[in-house]
Amino acid sequence: MVGRVAAGASLSGELERLAENGAGTQPQRAALIDLTHGTLRRFGRVQAIARALSRRGRGDPLVEALLWCALYALESGRYADYTVVDQAVKACALLSRPSAKGFVNAVLRGYLRGRGALEARVAADPEARFQHPLWWIEMLRAAEPARWEDVLAAGNSHPPMCLRVNVRRSSVDAYRARLRAVGIAARSLGEAALLLERPVPAASLPGFAEGEVSVQDAGAQRAAVYLDLADGQRVLDACAAPGGKSAHILERAAVELLALDADEARCARLTRHLARLGLAARVRCADCRAAGAWWDGKPFDRILADVPCTSSGVVRRHPDIKWLRRARDVSAFAAAQAEILDALWRALGPDGKLLYVTCSVFPQENEELVAAFVARTSGAERLALPGGAPAQLLPGPNHDGFYFALLRKRP
Repeated sequence: MVGRVAAGASLSGELERLAENGAGTQPQRAALIDLTHGTLRRFGRVQAIARALSRRGRGDPLVEALLWCALYALESGRYADYTVVDQAVKACALLSRPSAKGFVNAVLRGYLRGRGALEARVAADPEARFQHPLWWIEMLRAAEPARWEDVLAAGNSHPPMCLRVNVRRSSVDAYRARLRAVGIAARSLGEAALLLERPVPAASLPGFAEGEVSVQDAGAQRAAVYLDLADGQRVLDACAAPGGKSAHILERAAVELLALDADEARCARLTRHLARLGLAARVRCADCRAAGAWWDGKPFDRILADVPCTSSGVVRRHPDIKWLRRARDVSAFAAAQAEILDALWRALGPDGKLLYVTCSVFPQENEELVAAFVARTSGAERLALPGGAPAQLLPGPNHDGFYFALLRKRP
């Protein structure tokens, strides 16, 4: 799987394919997620170490991927050194690469003998040290000169697991007590958010199947709050799948919601998500930029534009993204985001509000894009976020990275 991601495949796609095939037990799947995500979080580092030790240049991609996974396993501290070396050598035969056994053994034992000396070489390589592509490091350093290293470190960390309590069914305090009763520790982060002390399978959460709780990052939960919802409003969630924000909107207010997404499979997932929670919305598969395919001409009171982006604020959840992205992708996303804003603005009614959201930390997709939109759009007014919250939310221990801009259409 790591080899396929290195060649351009999506890690989430690989995991979905595995889930569809029903492969492996729960402990096996958990170990697989640890190895794939851990290796890709440290991709720059394990690549640099393998290059330093192999002295071969580029070799067999599958053997390279095996070395990367083994190096992560050695550094993770989860396994005995001799176990990792032994299993990696045996894996050569399982991968139909028996001739690579000696090479893999030599590289891994060379790492164990000389890991202290390797650290200086790794520290001198920015991609290996910060475990992000060089263009990403430079772009972030320019955008956040005081905090860029913290943001990179967050991108290499394990993500927090946060729950959103369905306030139509329960309260945060009541649900926290239910968690405590089954030995799950959590603390409150707001009116609906509970941050778990350690992650657990979602299916093991009390009332999950019955729709009493959902898994949603605390930062993402701000979107429905910032929309300033009220009963009876006509609301559009323009890029809605997989449906977390749509569901939160419906949990907060009795609105008429249209949820759009351009991908049929993701729309089906959104529909299942709403059904689990006992919520109802009109779900349409359509590109939000092509209004003729989905809009009846009646203006919306509120629009959520959670636009496709580089996902640079959530890379700890999707560690392959930072290695699959290219610098040119930032401007390509920004161009598409501008098209979406222009299209959705026409569907917003007078005095209506549009919340622009990304899970990016790059200003080209965020502050620069919104400023340009307001400057060129008659009647567009930028509003302060509730409580004076900052527009750019950087990833940290409690939440992922997001950007929010609340826009009002002057009558």
